[in-house]
Amino acid sequence: MLEVGHDILKHKLKDVRVPRANAGRVSFLYFLFCLAFCLFVVRTLYLGFSGNEVRRYNNDTDIVSRADIVDRTGKDILAKDIISGHITFRPASVADEDKDTVAIFIHDLLPYKYSVRDALALVNSGRKFIYLEKNASEEHRKKVKNLQKYGFDIEPVQMRKYPKRRLFSHVVGFVGADNHGLEGAERTFDEYLTQNVDPLRLSVDARVQSVVYEQLSIAMNKYGAKGAMGLLMNSRTGEMVAMVSLPDFDPENKNMDPVANRLFKPMRALYEMGSTFKIFNTALAYENGLQNRTYYVAQPYKVLDARGKVATKIDDVRSFKPSHPNFNADEIMLHSCNRGSAQIALDLPDGAQKEFMERLHLDEKLNLEFGTTERPLMPIKWGPVERATVSFGHGISVTPMHLLLAVNAMTNGGIYVYPTLQKRGLGAINGERVLSPEISSKLREIMFRITEETSGQKAKIKGIEIGGKTATAEKRDATGKIDKTRNLTSFVGVFPINSPQYVLLVILDEPKGIKENFNLRTAAQNAVPTAGKILDGILPLLFE
Repeated sequence: MLEVGHDILKHKLKDVRVPRANAGRVSFLYFLFCLAFCLFVVRTLYLGFSGNEVRRYNNDTDIVSRADIVDRTGKDILAKDIISGHITFRPASVADEDKDTVAIFIHDLLPYKYSVRDALALVNSGRKFIYLEKNASEEHRKKVKNLQKYGFDIEPVQMRKYPKRRLFSHVVGFVGADNHGLEGAERTFDEYLTQNVDPLRLSVDARVQSVVYEQLSIAMNKYGAKGAMGLLMNSRTGEMVAMVSLPDFDPENKNMDPVANRLFKPMRALYEMGSTFKIFNTALAYENGLQNRTYYVAQPYKVLDARGKVATKIDDVRSFKPSHPNFNADEIMLHSCNRGSAQIALDLPDGAQKEFMERLHLDEKLNLEFGTTERPLMPIKWGPVERATVSFGHGISVTPMHLLLAVNAMTNGGIYVYPTLQKRGLGAINGERVLSPEISSKLREIMFRITEETSGQKAKIKGIEIGGKTATAEKRDATGKIDKTRNLTSFVGVFPINSPQYVLLVILDEPKGIKENFNLRTAAQNAVPTAGKILDGILPLLFE
């Protein structure tokens, strides 16, 4: 085409016999044609080389299409767009001579729904509009498209499907009526999902998630708990491999479950986490040279106020019977001794405990890649009572995500790593140093002894060395008073303990005692064995 235009101008328009006055106009049109063609070529090349970063619309509708979401293996689809359509019909628009033909077509299309007589009655009904078939198959939609008359039409429908349903409801989230993400990864990565064709690969592993989900569900039923949570993170990369919060919801039928079930409690609920805070208290003891000092733990410890009067008494569970009256910092953490923890906290320099909590970001909202956490509730003042109770995880409320990240920093060599839902490659740990490698190593030694000798023994798995810490925190009632009938139990585990690759947090909310455990409700009786079953199921998947 360009050559034809070129020849016309080259020969001064002799063959087309255009008047001289119009020659300039033809040249101008030729210029516009060339400009439009060049723009077309540039746009085509851009679309070709820009890969997948093109806003995509479905052929049948102007709703934005979304890329699939898959797990870290790329084999399990977690979210996918399904294109369908409703077949509509307007009987009143069918001409009399076409009614028999239309009735036969309807019968042939939907013989299980319409006999020839029923179809003819529908055609003669004079109705203005009906849905002949909702979410029709591609085959049926094609037949209607090929007909292209007689009052039939197709109303396009685009659906976001979640093949794993409840298993990833909180992680993946869901979309709104406009097919844009409202919760979870659908919201976090909405721009990518609407601008790309290639699937979004998350860091979570569907196989591992299934094990965590199954064991937490079993534990909830077995111990009569009202809720359960499980978080598994790669210690080095921050990749979230599994995230479960129960109860959950069905993302394809959200109205079937209470709205409260959509709350992702690991990030949006605050708890007094109990004795897992003794990990931080022991780290503080080492940082301030208190590791070799011994503390009297044979009797409840009296915390004095500024006037020298007893403000409160710190005690342990009735089953706590120390083998000797004086414990050092290691023994206090090993036996989860509240009396000793409080004394360590009160021996710390003024401000040291508060500064340490701030260093671990336990005082602030976390603006993470996949959402924002709630802000922890810190003590308003840091008096003797507050310092004593914070040492064993009371008087301070954090989200489970805060706790997971802080414990990971204590055990991975001292680096605070931010979590991600995107698959990352291995390499050096990226983050901020919050603890020395030497103290981190010492904490791992104590945590290993906990799973070998004390409350964490039911989490032991053959073939791998695991370290951990248990916690049984008494919850508060509506007035803020301690309710000794309701517990939050948890276990945080790190493995392999000599060179951590993963950190696991398991939480049961208000578990009940059962006969086989002598009706005890402590973490050692419920959260720890649950973690053990999870570890037994996921280790072959993590280290295959």
